[in-house]
Amino acid sequence: MTTTIGRAFLGLTLLFAVAIGFSGCDQVGTEPKGLASGENIFQDDGSYKSYLGKLYAGLNVTGQSGPAGDADIEGIDEGFSQYVRLWWQMQELPTDEAVITFQDAGGAPQTLQKTNWGPTNGFLSAMYARISFQVMQINEFLRESTSGKLNSRGVSPEVQNKMPRWRAEARFLRALSYWHGADLFGGIPVVTQEQPRGGAPPSANTRQEVFEFVESELLAITDDEGEENLSPTGAAPYGRADRAAACMVLANLYLNAPVYLDNPQQVVGEDPMNRAAEYAGRVIESDAFSIESNYQDLFLADNHTANGVVFAIPNDGESTQHYGGTQFLTHAAVGGNMEPSNYGIDFGYNGLRTTPEGVNLYGGETSDDRRIFFTDGQSLEVDDLLDFQDGYAVPKYQNVTSSGQAGDNPTFPDTDYPMFRLAEAYLIYAEATVRGASNGDIGRAVSLVNDLRQRAGLGRDVAASDLQDLDQSGTPFLLQERGRELFWEARRRTDLIRFGRFTGSEYTWSWKGNDQAGASIPDYRALYPLPESELQVNPNLEQNAGY
Repeated sequence: MTTTIGRAFLGLTLLFAVAIGFSGCDQVGTEPKGLASGENIFQDDGSYKSYLGKLYAGLNVTGQSGPAGDADIEGIDEGFSQYVRLWWQMQELPTDEAVITFQDAGGAPQTLQKTNWGPTNGFLSAMYARISFQVMQINEFLRESTSGKLNSRGVSPEVQNKMPRWRAEARFLRALSYWHGADLFGGIPVVTQEQPRGGAPPSANTRQEVFEFVESELLAITDDEGEENLSPTGAAPYGRADRAAACMVLANLYLNAPVYLDNPQQVVGEDPMNRAAEYAGRVIESDAFSIESNYQDLFLADNHTANGVVFAIPNDGESTQHYGGTQFLTHAAVGGNMEPSNYGIDFGYNGLRTTPEGVNLYGGETSDDRRIFFTDGQSLEVDDLLDFQDGYAVPKYQNVTSSGQAGDNPTFPDTDYPMFRLAEAYLIYAEATVRGASNGDIGRAVSLVNDLRQRAGLGRDVAASDLQDLDQSGTPFLLQERGRELFWEARRRTDLIRFGRFTGSEYTWSWKGNDQAGASIPDYRALYPLPESELQVNPNLEQNAGY
């Protein structure tokens, strides 16, 4: 499977060393490389589309040559620096859904899953650097693609006519990364193309200011009256952002506004649940997506044909080779008595499993098609984090097609990473409605949740009271349902925080608080610390409380 974006955009060599970004790029530690000046890069019409391709590739590949050898991020193993791998680990390892055997990167994976990380954790530094790298690349593209620059270089009318949409796509990618940054770290510096390259370290911004920037950018590029706007829903090439992708970020932003903001209604201008329901509804009401009859098809080597994927990070075994994303998720989930070839791969990393609490998300519903566990030789309990056979394995992402054919390359899968799915829009609409959205319809919310459960083989057995009540374990039903539907999709940490189950002792799981039985953790751990390397070079930054 070779996607359009894989052919057109990847394998580029555009980056060189110039200091641009959140802070100086000459300190020791995990650092993004810089960029050459636009005057050296944008020499012909084709360079603009190629550079846009590199912006998308920043979510996927790890450097200028695959699978490794010329990394974007210095100071950490190149495979560890991949965007999706970092985002996934920071969202899943500190929760009830995942544990890992790996001890490398200075013990970074273990401190994540034991919820006892600190400002020197290598994964946190790499994620911050990856966000910085994306932002500085995008800012350079926006600086160098203004009408004035294009006219001065004699760029063709064809490219100039496409540029407003390309610039909107770049702004979407920047907003996506800033949402990730605000969710993980809280307040981080907002740097735009209006600020010059290099110079003094940027000023700090509050989490509210980052929220407002992301919101304003996404609203602007989904506005029909705007000069730069995204393609209508369903009209963009696969792997590129359209308005549905922007709506998914907005829906997530508004759903989590009570966590991100001290006064969410005042900042948003109305109840943010109204906005969450509105933007989730826009995705649901489009005719571009539909719920698949087979849940597993969403995570296989031909998932580019799955109608329920709203925005994906495309992978191709020949042209997008790296050790992150679905390469990591397919290989790290295989070990013990599992046969790698059954999953279209050549070996397993003996790494990722789930906890008993992760298994218990499904209750006794062994017929739930979303319950994708390998149990032969695996224990339910996780007594030893370093023993792969402690904990059920989760071969959710596989390098085989829906017809059972292996991907083209057993080391580097063809499986795309579904960043946003229609099913998540269903669940956001339902949750926003339960949380009081005045434009939400509880009957519709019930129907949407039942559609997902029916697809999972459970029947249409949910009523309005179920959505609003706790289940038998004392956990909100919708938190459990999100756990089942979005298992291992990098949402669990954010969900647990929003439902008040991440910190404290109301809900514990294996190895929470560095305790095999699970223990309380303090509230400040709902945010990650700013990396120590950033604080050393930017005196404008202040460490998050508790660290």
